[in-house]
Amino acid sequence: MSRTTPSMGSGSRTTRTFEFGRTYVVKPKGKHQATIVWLHGLGDNGSSWSQLLETLPLPNIKWICPTATTRPVAVLGGFPCAAWFDVGELSEEGPDDFEGLDASVTHIANLLSAEPADIKLGIGGFSMGAATALYSATCFAQGKYANGNPCPLNLKVIVGLSGWLPGSRTLRNKIEGSHEAARRAASLPILICHGTGDDVVPYKSGEKSNHFLGLAGFRSLSFKTYDGLGHYTIPKEMDEVCNWLNGRLGLEGWGP
Repeated sequence: MSRTTPSMGSGSRTTRTFEFGRTYVVKPKGKHQATIVWLHGLGDNGSSWSQLLETLPLPNIKWICPTATTRPVAVLGGFPCAAWFDVGELSEEGPDDFEGLDASVTHIANLLSAEPADIKLGIGGFSMGAATALYSATCFAQGKYANGNPCPLNLKVIVGLSGWLPGSRTLRNKIEGSHEAARRAASLPILICHGTGDDVVPYKSGEKSNHFLGLAGFRSLSFKTYDGLGHYTIPKEMDEVCNWLNGRLGLEGWGP
């Protein structure tokens, strides 16, 4: 089922509408304690990750795996592709498409809005999905999107695999300017994982993400390095994600 999310830039007279693809849900096999939205990489869809997440020994987590809107992507020469935002290069070096990022995080917030009040919420992702997840952490800390609209997310965990941090260059000034933003940033656990052999999103992008988040006041950071790992995930990495989520969320009945 597709959904549309209007996005209006600050001072803009025009509104672009983004139509998102199908959302896949993996229901918890045990007592429902947490819900995590998991975001796929460029050109992928929610189905492939939902199949992997269903195999993890985390019976108390509900996984929501949306599919990004199909849009022209600059890094692909304008070829239309499933993408959470437009990007000129898969790193923090290029210009940031805040309109696309805000629309995607608004869509995520809508997906989480129906979850019960006692359920812990999180966002994770791979590659461009990881970039979107890390960006959502900055929106949560500031309590607003880049366009100034309020961000209603109440997050307990963030996971980013093989990604980068959009908006990294100006993040510190935005967080330091608000006591409440600094408090939220310090309290949010974030796990960043990256392989040294990644030839799509360079390992240094993972290092820089961790560095800039730390400078901005995110105090509960975990950075995991995987020697020789390329732009994909492996069982060892997912095992560490499971361990980390269990520790941060205090899940019942967890076990490998």
